[in-house]
Amino acid sequence: MSLRHWFKKDNTEYPEFWQHYAAGFGTKPTMAISDAEFVVFDTETTGFSFDKDRILSIGALKLQNGQIRVQQVLEVYLTQHHFDSESVPIHGLLHNGKKEQISEKEALKSFLEFIGNAVLVAHHAAFDMGMINTALAREGLPKLKNRVVDTSVLYRRTLLQSPLLLKQEQYSLDEIAQKFDISVKDRHTALGDAFITAMAFLKCIDRLKCTQLKELFKSGINGF
Repeated sequence: MSLRHWFKKDNTEYPEFWQHYAAGFGTKPTMAISDAEFVVFDTETTGFSFDKDRILSIGALKLQNGQIRVQQVLEVYLTQHHFDSESVPIHGLLHNGKKEQISEKEALKSFLEFIGNAVLVAHHAAFDMGMINTALAREGLPKLKNRVVDTSVLYRRTLLQSPLLLKQEQYSLDEIAQKFDISVKDRHTALGDAFITAMAFLKCIDRLKCTQLKELFKSGINGF
């Protein structure tokens, strides 16, 4: 093994799309929530193992100043080399189905180009971030650089502190959607779940009266 393999790769050794993505983090981020750009995303996968399972689809949308940009969405389906028939009833994606599929590398490229340096939002973010970061590692790329907000953690902060109300460790997207009266008709599609998550995120920051980004990161949500 050559000596250079003992050291972290320089950005110039990575593909151009990664260099372009990484370059977006050179400026000081905004502090006001109203000025920040958020990308809400979700992954549908063959299962819950970072090592054994694979991403089937990625859905993402952009949100800024309390508004969902309905014209700016990402929805990609990945070529499936790994298949788990037991997960089909959940996400509805069949092996060699009719959806146009692209390679994992092309999907990651599209995702990085879409998110840029935006703050990422996901429900149970550790899982989605883990799946994306594991896929990046398979392609020889570093982890995502974006700051991250988990709507499950954020929702938990909206609940009143009371000895009569025991907070759960985790809240499902269905539970939060029901609480906030959000439609779940497109549940278990990546883009559909991203939209539900975006609505839940807006409800949470409204309840918490958050105006600064630092208020969203109080619970240590960042750093996957």
